[in-house]
Amino acid sequence: MIKVGEYNNLKVIREVAFGVYLDDGAEGILLPKRFMPENIKIGDDINVFLYHDGEDRMIATTQKPKGILGDIVKLRTISVTPQGAFLDNGLMKDIFVPKSKQQRGMIPNGEYLVKIYLDEQTGRLAATEKIEPFLSNDDLTVKVLDEVDLTVYRRTDIGYVVIINSLHTGVLHHNEIYRDITAGDQFKGFIKKIYPDNKIDVAAGKPGYNRVEDETQKILRLLNENDGYLPYYDKSDPEEIYSFFGMSKKTFKMTVGNLYKQKKISLEKAGIRLV
Repeated sequence: MIKVGEYNNLKVIREVAFGVYLDDGAEGILLPKRFMPENIKIGDDINVFLYHDGEDRMIATTQKPKGILGDIVKLRTISVTPQGAFLDNGLMKDIFVPKSKQQRGMIPNGEYLVKIYLDEQTGRLAATEKIEPFLSNDDLTVKVLDEVDLTVYRRTDIGYVVIINSLHTGVLHHNEIYRDITAGDQFKGFIKKIYPDNKIDVAAGKPGYNRVEDETQKILRLLNENDGYLPYYDKSDPEEIYSFFGMSKKTFKMTVGNLYKQKKISLEKAGIRLV
């Protein structure tokens, strides 16, 4: 089944001067020549993104859009008309945000967090700033310690509201933040806690000892690259640790403790040394 606004794996069924046609069960979908991989031939399978071009024809591309159907992403405005705004989604054709789907009006070169959806009337991809109706914690699809995709939504007194897997909302508390973040930033995280009312706390990175195991090799590599010694220890400033290692102080201490137990490092007065 062909899915507009998503990646599809399709077979090449015929070649023309201006590209190849891919099997859609009907007349075929054009993959223009400029987006064809080298040495592609009839019978080959190819992974393409499908959307409508400026003449409302279904088109295939090997370009990678910044967001696909269902994604919540931050995009930049290319142009504004009385009917709406066009945002750069990384394709030849910009994505349209109707005036009715904007919060306070968009301006050229502005950046906006939007949800990509399929317009029921036109069948085309479109975007909306009005994200809230698409988010719900009523029926959760995640559980504690699940690794998830996080999108920063807005700042609050206790931290940041984040969007989880483009479906749910959660809170990333200030004590879990170790770098500057802003609305639209995206990164990996995990579900830290789910409350009885389905409110969610999240953290950045990976949970528990999986995180430690990933960071172990990083610390060993950095020690090797710095003559076997690093001037960071359990009393170091959390921001300095995050700036150098890209990890929280808690993760740093867990990882260092693990390496010390394995006798791979020694602990010195103001740093760690490779054994």
